[in-house]
Amino acid sequence: MKHFSKHLLAGAAFALMSAVSPLAFAATPDDQLVIGTSLAQVLSLDPQQGTEVKTQEILANIYDRLVEFSSEDNYAVRPQLAESWDIDDTGITFHLRDAKFTSGNPVRAQDVVYSLVRLIKLDQSAAASFKNAGYTADRIESLVTAVDDKTVRIEMTDGVIPESLLYRLTMGTASVVDSVEVQKHVVNDDYGNEWLRTNAAGSGPFTLRRWTPNDIVLLEANADYWDGAPAMRRVAMRHAPESQAARLMLERGDIDIANALTAPDVLVFDGKEGFEIGQSKTGGFYALAMNAGREPLSNPLVRQAIAYGIDYEGIANTILGPYGRARNVPVPEDFEGAIANPDWSFQPEKARALLAEAGYPNGFDLTIKTISQTPRVDMATAIQASLSEIGLNVRVQQGNGSDIVAAHRARDFDLLIPQTGAFMPTALGSIDNYVTNPDNSLEANNAGNFVWRSDWDIPELNALRNEANGERDDARRAELIKEIQELFLASSPAVIPMFERFEPYVINAKVQGYEGHPLSLTRLEDVTKSSGN
Repeated sequence: MKHFSKHLLAGAAFALMSAVSPLAFAATPDDQLVIGTSLAQVLSLDPQQGTEVKTQEILANIYDRLVEFSSEDNYAVRPQLAESWDIDDTGITFHLRDAKFTSGNPVRAQDVVYSLVRLIKLDQSAAASFKNAGYTADRIESLVTAVDDKTVRIEMTDGVIPESLLYRLTMGTASVVDSVEVQKHVVNDDYGNEWLRTNAAGSGPFTLRRWTPNDIVLLEANADYWDGAPAMRRVAMRHAPESQAARLMLERGDIDIANALTAPDVLVFDGKEGFEIGQSKTGGFYALAMNAGREPLSNPLVRQAIAYGIDYEGIANTILGPYGRARNVPVPEDFEGAIANPDWSFQPEKARALLAEAGYPNGFDLTIKTISQTPRVDMATAIQASLSEIGLNVRVQQGNGSDIVAAHRARDFDLLIPQTGAFMPTALGSIDNYVTNPDNSLEANNAGNFVWRSDWDIPELNALRNEANGERDDARRAELIKEIQELFLASSPAVIPMFERFEPYVINAKVQGYEGHPLSLTRLEDVTKSSGN
């Protein structure tokens, strides 16, 4: 099976800060990692709430999960807090290693149970992948149990097979929190959410020293980490959203890694001595979300017209560059089971004909919302220009992460540019965001599902998705995955994959051991730096 490219980077970025004085730019110390990025979408550091890319990269180093996967061993699931596990016909039994939280409390099976129950009962969008597999609030406490202090039992539902349950447990939202510490801070039955939004209770290789929104995140090495203290004494993530400024900082040696650069600024380092360009294949996409609950986007002919009204190849070539490639099937083209791309190339005459057939020969007005972040702002502007050629008057509205994400979850948009990932490195994992919507009603408030946010009711697709997720026969599951992709394309989707998404970065050549992760869970405990420039 083909998975992600060998060298991954999930977009994490950290920068150095003195513990007692303001950050001063200079050559970075050998025991401190400095990475510049955009922190615009970091809204909460609660691992059972925060799902944004940069949030995940912070949490990956503060918390552990039962299991993990990386680019090694063909993305096989590997031990983390669980030393081993046994799979039987009805569930998986995990055996925990000896580990401690940074509080000094031992990691117990009860903490694992508390964390997964907390994930489901907080009922945030972070719980979507587990809820969609049948782990619901009324069942979770019977499905996840502590056999003893070192043994956890998780029962499988009809909507999950062992492989996909294990991959779900590698997700950042399945991080294990210190239940003893968290319960000290519970207010009004909030499971400690208010406290964990800005504090940490993990067992990871680093501890949270400081987080100032849209400024900096500072991490310190956990000297007592169960797998040995990290090589880096300190790691920080600094808000550096201006690409040119970040490029200059990297060139001067003020930062070690930059990953929020525009495509042209990335390419400045092509062949430049002392630097390396990397690219993480995420398995996800930049998408165009259309609000099917609003006229005229509720009309499938209008959605088809928009699909033919975007110059995918032109945008990929002139704007995305290392950030992505044109692709309209929500499965990367080199994943096993991926079908061929549809003919959704830029065809303005066909698009105008579809609009006329739909009853809109003179077009109409729309607003496209996007986070003010590379490369989505430029994508929005290019889509605006492209759609103007088919008679649509589109206004671009930029905003910060909290504003745009909130609008998306509240169905408060016409068009919006989100990005997706894959919860496991398979066709089924990458397509999940686009075919999951068990209840489209407003009352269901399934804001964790991308399709629900677009008010696109897809009972047939959702049923096929459920069948595929529970199918243990590999051949039959492959047939279902093909059928799902074909039905998706035929359904005039309200969420169109536009570009397969990559995360490019530029790294100083003296940094070694930096291996990105497709779920944005980039771990840093093995990163080292050679001496000098």
